[in-house]
Amino acid sequence: MTHKDKQWEKEIRKGPFASSPFTEDHKRKVLQQVEWMKKSEVGSKGDRSEDSSGLSRPQVGNSSHKRRPRRGPLVAGTGALVIAAGLFLWSWDDGQLVKPMIEQVYPTTALQLSDDLSVNLLTDKMKRNVATTMRDDLGKQLKIMKVEDLPLSGRIYVEAGKESEKEYAQIWLDATTGNLREVQMRGEMLAGELEHRYLRQVPSLLQSIGSTPTLKPVSVQRYVSMKQGELEPISHTTLWLENETGYGEIVWQQDKAVSITGDLRLDQVSQVALADAKKAIEALSGKANLDLVRASRSKDDELGKDTVFFSFKDNYFVQMTEGKEGLGYTVGDANYYEQQEIGNIEEMEAYHEKLYNIDESLLREKVGPIVKKIFNINFDAYKLHRNAEQLGIVTFELESSTDVFQVEYREDGRIRMITRGEL
Repeated sequence: MTHKDKQWEKEIRKGPFASSPFTEDHKRKVLQQVEWMKKSEVGSKGDRSEDSSGLSRPQVGNSSHKRRPRRGPLVAGTGALVIAAGLFLWSWDDGQLVKPMIEQVYPTTALQLSDDLSVNLLTDKMKRNVATTMRDDLGKQLKIMKVEDLPLSGRIYVEAGKESEKEYAQIWLDATTGNLREVQMRGEMLAGELEHRYLRQVPSLLQSIGSTPTLKPVSVQRYVSMKQGELEPISHTTLWLENETGYGEIVWQQDKAVSITGDLRLDQVSQVALADAKKAIEALSGKANLDLVRASRSKDDELGKDTVFFSFKDNYFVQMTEGKEGLGYTVGDANYYEQQEIGNIEEMEAYHEKLYNIDESLLREKVGPIVKKIFNINFDAYKLHRNAEQLGIVTFELESSTDVFQVEYREDGRIRMITRGEL
């Protein structure tokens, strides 16, 4: 038996599956399924009579039909090998390895259970629902660490993975029907492990926002949730991409892309928007014609926002947003985001008091000319509002409209950032 095991293991490792991992756990599952098939075949043969009609077939002398030779051990061994290899096959989707066929046909065989679990609380339907939910929605099986009966709510609680780690699942099942009631799951995977139906969308999605279609997938995070009353779990999959000079990010809800972010190709940068951004940087910093370092775009259908971001030399930036609530515009200086050095609590309290009580006339003196140059408006009519919960930030609002400016500043009045709209 040992010899045969080695032979079919070698066979499985050949061909297109040569680089696929074949562990002892995989071997155990294959042998389990082979044994199951053998038992099924024996039972099936035992239920059939040799001749169901009760009539014997007449023998014909000198028949030209020769009896087939009995299969020897070699043929039988090859048959078992083919069965084992067939059970272990992966489905192949445009060159990408997906899931073992055993898990597709018998999902509960993939369940990973820790020791000392109250597995008897789980019916076959519950096990199947847990296995298929992790397989189809999370994309991987996490080890089940807890099974608990919740009689007051009529539920069975299943916990997989560890709450302190990046991969974790909580599943609540109806104790009577075995159906899903609530689901909360999170997981990570390598970019190459992401299902092909997502990966094949990447180039065209990046092109749709003017980004480089050759950005390479790097890592994946997935969150899955289903609340009480919902019919099925909803997954959010985030894929991060990068190359030597840029980055990208795509978010899917189920199989639909809802957010796409990526660096813009130079020929996709609006020269009108770029000139406007340079003018804003000059108004904020006094520096003219700073070189563009990078430009990116983010299109978020969930939030209903389309944002273009420009980053310039010396850490200045401009962000332009078009959204459901109107236009948003931000100009900022990232050089002023270093932490203030404070020695003790008394110094901190004094610093916070200075930020909150900054002289309004000083702020207007700093902000007014910048707003005039960028937006060509008079700032005198805008009323100042302070917020003790947001130190270093004030808003200037035009009472007769919804036009609002948010201003971030340092204790000496220097301006970090000005945002108009989309607050």
